[in-house]
Amino acid sequence: MYTQNTPVHVSLWHKDFWLLALSNMFLSFSVYMFIPVLPLWCGQLPSGEAWCTAVLMGVYGLGLFSLLPFSSYIIQRYRRNNVCLTAIVLMAVSMAAMFYLQDTATMSRDAIFCMSAVLRFMLGAMFGLAHTVLTSTLIIDKCESFLRTEANHAAAWFFRFSLSLGPLTAVILYSMLGYGTVLLTSVACCLLAILLIRLVDFPFKAPEENMRLVSLDRFFLPQGVRLFFNQMLITAAVGLLLSMEHTAFFYGALMVGFFMALLAQKFVFVNAELRSEILTGLLLIGCAILILLCRDGGVAFRIVPVLMGLGTGLIGSRFLLFFLKLGNHCQRGTSQSTFFLSWESGLAVGLTLGYFPGLDSNGTRLCISLVVIAVAFVMYQFSTHSWYVKHKNR
Repeated sequence: MYTQNTPVHVSLWHKDFWLLALSNMFLSFSVYMFIPVLPLWCGQLPSGEAWCTAVLMGVYGLGLFSLLPFSSYIIQRYRRNNVCLTAIVLMAVSMAAMFYLQDTATMSRDAIFCMSAVLRFMLGAMFGLAHTVLTSTLIIDKCESFLRTEANHAAAWFFRFSLSLGPLTAVILYSMLGYGTVLLTSVACCLLAILLIRLVDFPFKAPEENMRLVSLDRFFLPQGVRLFFNQMLITAAVGLLLSMEHTAFFYGALMVGFFMALLAQKFVFVNAELRSEILTGLLLIGCAILILLCRDGGVAFRIVPVLMGLGTGLIGSRFLLFFLKLGNHCQRGTSQSTFFLSWESGLAVGLTLGYFPGLDSNGTRLCISLVVIAVAFVMYQFSTHSWYVKHKNR
């Protein structure tokens, strides 16, 4: 129980939470802007659009895992808000460097490709660290203990909406002003995230006595492996679908689907059976794929992104809650990080496969994504759900 002398943290309606949640959205926004426009720029490089894009998407996914084994030590050794701010600054630096690689006349295209791969790896590493510190430490530390699950849920929706807002903005900017403007906008989003975090006060927190350089803390939840791979399969299928060329309408409709998922959670699935959200989401994504396979254009095609957004939103929210309930009380940050890695690595794998030579036709992408969704459905229905019910801690 809190006494008068006990420092009280913020509620979800306090400006500090909204500043951090918005910074999370702008951070993700800046990264997701590359999904629709990076393949267009890669078409100028020597190895061909498909191969170059596949490599650049893949090294970004590898970068996500590169620093997180050291994240607990880094956060303990240095002030956690400064770690987050430094990582975001380096994200902005990597994006700004990409801006200067646009002009293929200044250096060989092979050199541009190699430097782009290094910068994409750096972007993934810094984004992984910044997002983990922000969601697994800063937001949690600024909320009362009984509000932390709700805070994680709300912050995750800001993150989720950026998957539609970022590409939507990128497509519009690219068509009007070109690739360079997209990069500068990404840098601006990083700077805006820095400003929002700087407006929040973080008191000093003493480090633990025994700090290990490499640790699973704030990195990976070992008991969540089954959930990790099940969600990774789902987001890989979504990544395959996003690797197809889409218009601004598609990403706008995807956002409508996310909004519908938010409403459905509140009004439709309130008292529903535990597995219903994930199974419904998988069926919706499967229906979207089948529509794309069976019809080309028309009214049916316009429903596809709404179904994708609705299904992905339902699945993401429920899996986040599963990760949080699977970990112990002191493993909330680790659960958050594991959920994030599962989500992002699945998208990276899907985007990489979608641009891999020989797999980069729309028909092949759709067939693979349908198979992956079917495998994810079977895995969840007959293995993951019953395992989770037996092993959850809360």
